[in-house]
Amino acid sequence: MSVKIGIIGGSGLCKMGIIDVTEEIDAETPFGKPSDKLTLGTIEGVDVVFLPRHGKGHSIAPHKVNYRANVFALKEFGVEYLVSTAAVGSLKKELKPCDFVIADQLIDRSFKRSTTFFEDGIVAHISFADPFCKTLSDIAFTVSKDEGVDVHRGTYICIEGPQFSTRAESKLYRSWNVDVIGMTLAPESKLAREAEMCICGILTITDYDCWYEGKGDVNVSSIVENLQKNDTNTGNIIKRLIPKIRYKRTCECHNALEHSVITDRELIKKHTNPQVQKVLLKSVLK
Repeated sequence: MSVKIGIIGGSGLCKMGIIDVTEEIDAETPFGKPSDKLTLGTIEGVDVVFLPRHGKGHSIAPHKVNYRANVFALKEFGVEYLVSTAAVGSLKKELKPCDFVIADQLIDRSFKRSTTFFEDGIVAHISFADPFCKTLSDIAFTVSKDEGVDVHRGTYICIEGPQFSTRAESKLYRSWNVDVIGMTLAPESKLAREAEMCICGILTITDYDCWYEGKGDVNVSSIVENLQKNDTNTGNIIKRLIPKIRYKRTCECHNALEHSVITDRELIKKHTNPQVQKVLLKSVLK
């Protein structure tokens, strides 16, 4: 079975009831097991595959998520369009808790993550100037606006975690004109591009990080409270978005590896895992 639309997010998406679940599948990849079972189902009659980033019950820390296995498993299932939802902190006063942000740029300050499929026996340098698919992100922005929420476009900075930022770090990121801060979207977007997927980041603001004097510093209880407040909006945005993902892919996402692999093709065939060749490099090795 091939499913073109994948969703990565919190396990709460399944609890919202927006996915009519048909099956759960255990997956195994050359990079290990994904965070949890792949959930197959439909949203508004459209086939989707959903994966909880942190596992059901939120048991996997951001720096311990097997991002490579997650994205590879979705790619092997046929995913071409990837919707990533995440909670973020705001680094600007006008971006308020419970607002939404569609990510359009990225700064990666993580350092423990595996962010490429191509290490052993193959070298690839993908173009990553625009880390999120403009076509898919534009659709997500329009849908969010139509839903009536306060939605913005913005730059996302990915920190290592699992600790939140110091006050000095938070102020530094503000001086860089960053909009929101999180811990997961950088590896997902890099791997999605290597997997030639279109990806968009739909981000829910839960707090003001710790830069905003006069507001309580970020903590888990406030994050959960604001996430719960926005559950309905998140569910409605996803329900509206999924049926609209039907465009023909002419963006650079769909052929990102075409001019990115520098390794001799015979060496790739000789030394690279056959499953990686079949799933990620089929077009490159034609």
